[in-house]
Amino acid sequence: MSDQKIDVYPYPAGGWGALRSVAHQLKEQGIATKGARTLLHANQPDGFDCPGCAWPDRNHGSSFEFCENGAKAVAAEATARRCTPEVLAQYTVRELAAQSDYFLEGLGRLTHPMAYDPASDRYLPIEWDAAFELIAQHLKALPSPNQAVFYTSGRTSNEAAFLYQWFVREYGTNNFPDCSNMCHEPSGVGLKGSIGVGKGTVTLDDFTLADTIFIFGQNPGTNHPRMLAELRAASKRGARIVSINPLRERGLERFANPQSAIEMSTGGATRISSHYFQPRIGGDLAVVKGLLKQLLAWDDDARLCGAPPVLDQAFIAEHTMGFDDLAADLRAEDWSVIELESGLSREQLLEAANVVRHAKAMIVCWGMGITQHPHAVGTIQMLSNLLLVGGHIGKPGAGACPVRGHSNVQGDRTMGIYEKPSAAFLDRMEQVLGFTPPREHGFDTVEAIAAMADGRAKVFFGMGGNFAAATPDTPRTWAALRRCDLTVQVSTKLNRSHVVHGRAALILPCLGRTEADEQAGGPQSVTVEDSMSMVHLSRGTNAPASEHLLSEPAIVARLAEATLGPRQRWQWMVEDYDRIRERIEATLDDFAGFNQRVRTPGGFRLRNTASDRVWATASGKAQFHAHPISQDTAVHRARLQSPMATVFTLATMRSHDQYNTTLYGLDDRYRGVWGQRRVVFIHADDIQALGFKAGDWVDLHTISDDGIDRCAPQFKLVAYDIPRGCLAAYYPETNPLVPLHSVAEGAGTPTSKYIPVRLTASQAPLDEPADHCGLPESPAQPGPRA
Repeated sequence: MSDQKIDVYPYPAGGWGALRSVAHQLKEQGIATKGARTLLHANQPDGFDCPGCAWPDRNHGSSFEFCENGAKAVAAEATARRCTPEVLAQYTVRELAAQSDYFLEGLGRLTHPMAYDPASDRYLPIEWDAAFELIAQHLKALPSPNQAVFYTSGRTSNEAAFLYQWFVREYGTNNFPDCSNMCHEPSGVGLKGSIGVGKGTVTLDDFTLADTIFIFGQNPGTNHPRMLAELRAASKRGARIVSINPLRERGLERFANPQSAIEMSTGGATRISSHYFQPRIGGDLAVVKGLLKQLLAWDDDARLCGAPPVLDQAFIAEHTMGFDDLAADLRAEDWSVIELESGLSREQLLEAANVVRHAKAMIVCWGMGITQHPHAVGTIQMLSNLLLVGGHIGKPGAGACPVRGHSNVQGDRTMGIYEKPSAAFLDRMEQVLGFTPPREHGFDTVEAIAAMADGRAKVFFGMGGNFAAATPDTPRTWAALRRCDLTVQVSTKLNRSHVVHGRAALILPCLGRTEADEQAGGPQSVTVEDSMSMVHLSRGTNAPASEHLLSEPAIVARLAEATLGPRQRWQWMVEDYDRIRERIEATLDDFAGFNQRVRTPGGFRLRNTASDRVWATASGKAQFHAHPISQDTAVHRARLQSPMATVFTLATMRSHDQYNTTLYGLDDRYRGVWGQRRVVFIHADDIQALGFKAGDWVDLHTISDDGIDRCAPQFKLVAYDIPRGCLAAYYPETNPLVPLHSVAEGAGTPTSKYIPVRLTASQAPLDEPADHCGLPESPAQPGPRA
């Protein structure tokens, strides 16, 4: 672990720093040789697929199609450390709860199914059959299946997800909160309303053809490092890359490709962004509206003087609806409002619009810096407008590219992990699988927390993930979980969700993606779908961490049989995953020939109707949407409510040693933070205006009108290149500041990138501030309750 310090990192993203980090992680996990050998199998036709992010692989035959964060994920999963029953016996749950998330993960791979024992306040071993019977007893005892909640993480394979949603719907509920609810739900909602499909429209080949790439609210250097190779190649051939992001991020500035002998030997690097603009946090909708307003003005001028149009009028006429309404809204918008709310000047917006004007093939990418806002759906539809006015959808080198997080978050939704399933999907399930699925919509993530809090949900089942750490309004979420009669976590390693549990609790340890999955029919492969709708195989090669582990499909099958009986031959399907894929093929038209097609090198791409300029909308055309620039947001209201306070807008984010809630270390190399996490990034002038100095300790307080005092204590001020009035800090430490009721309009995603806060001096800075969820300690679970 690094010593605590704040120090400018002068080097490019990637390069020798990335290689040193990989070597350190393999050594730290005690697998220097095994880890290197495992990485050489990554993304091979007969090996495993990287278990990290959902960015696609250009060449599944390459031995080096992994990145720094992918290597960290492999090292964490292939670790030599084991969290055995003997290790867990050393700690009460109260003692574990007082430890950091980094400590919990560091105990290593879980090896046995475990059950919470309230008498000793410890986890004790339990046999698999007894664990499944306990869950089945709880599920059968509920007055309504809708009192059970079934969460899904983006790690879950297509086969496990399909079997899981089948079992749960046959059990009788659509309560499927998932990680999409907390990240890219607005992307699906916004795109579906604009172009008829809730997925991105581009492939990796489009990145080789684009002459313009816009990147909104995304930090690929930390979150999707393999994307930097595509951006580097685009930059080298002269493509314009425009980054629009409040923080200066090293991965958007320059990158040294570890696979480039020249850059590695000379210390060179490639410039990534040709243009870099830093809007205010939450200002993206105003930015895009400013670009569109300027483009429309140029187009109007061109018409008056008989010059060629700036907009693609032929495409607009043939393929779209609603342009006149959008144009009227743009003409009426005030430039002063656009400048004020975007945080960019008219000159900066003109410069960015000029890039769009001359684009022949443009890709627009975005991440959670766009989606976790109250106006996220509107912003994404404005991004769609920006593509549509230039005809940049459905042609080579152009399109929409929402960059999703976990490796199969998009695939899980394709498989039916959705609380609002379509009638057509349910009809097909009934026809093919022979049961009557429920029609009532279920709970999303925020609704599930509310249901557990008020007693409408009694059982929580988590298929992967770390629900207690990933969710908003941490104290309320933890209280909700503790009200449950039973909480169950399917996991590979210990995390916060195991120490924040219900009256009864189970830990079910599963195989990791890097591990060999042997079933009765022989070694098995699973499939995943990446951000660009490519479906491909993944087969682990390492020996399992314990002989007691089960695969996720096997866990689902055995639970289904214990709960519903053997009618559907659940365990028979798990003997050979081809049998599960046959049922996926019969249920989902796009998976025709699934078992054959997925065995071709690299897999196959699901059809994207918008890529073909087939618009699956009510009108049969792509739809323009006009959206106002709101001046009545939570931040605006907070400033009116607290006129004497300096109100900042806080965005939560990851560190470089982090993937979602998994902490690989305590460094954030590119931002110059070492050995610590409780830091808040702030403009140097704001530090001075508040009367503080860099390195001072402050508490963060949410300004909300619901009467709840939300505070995250003891954060160190770090001067950073970020717009004035804006802050950034890591989650999950700042998740307590996100109000449960504050969600994206029309999508329900927590607004974790748009939190009005004020700062106060910490009265007594901790020598070693706690890093779990912003709270100093978790109270122990109470004893048995009737």
